[in-house]
Amino acid sequence: MGGGMVARLNRYSVLCGAMCGIFALTLAGCSTPEEKAAFAKRKQPPQAVIVKSANGSPVDEGSTQQHYKDGYPSFNALPTAANVQINDQQAGDLVKQLTALGSQRKAGTISEAEYQKRVAEMRKLAAEHGQDTLQEIKQQGDQPSQTQN
Repeated sequence: MGGGMVARLNRYSVLCGAMCGIFALTLAGCSTPEEKAAFAKRKQPPQAVIVKSANGSPVDEGSTQQHYKDGYPSFNALPTAANVQINDQQAGDLVKQLTALGSQRKAGTISEAEYQKRVAEMRKLAAEHGQDTLQEIKQQGDQPSQTQN
């Protein structure tokens, strides 16, 4: 490897470095004020959307979230459930009811048609109970609230 090869590599690397530098400077100086303004606008964070309920009151009106004096939320309070959960006794009663239905079917004390009818009733209740409850809640919300003086 002679000195000519090293000189050729050095010239090539210097030439490539210079071309890359010129290319970078060309790209950097290519933007107009409109392009810069559009780029700055894209970099801004999105505006906060303030959501209000149908009656115009703040959405978190019934929130139990606690806040510190400076306004930041405190996560020390345990959250409350949105609805009352079934207790162990209710769950046990439901299990007994379903077990009795299955054992009646096996024993032949009820017809297959009666069994399918009861199963269909339970499935219908499971499918529609949520929507029915939601409608009841909406109706209660539409009624004017009574205030005590």
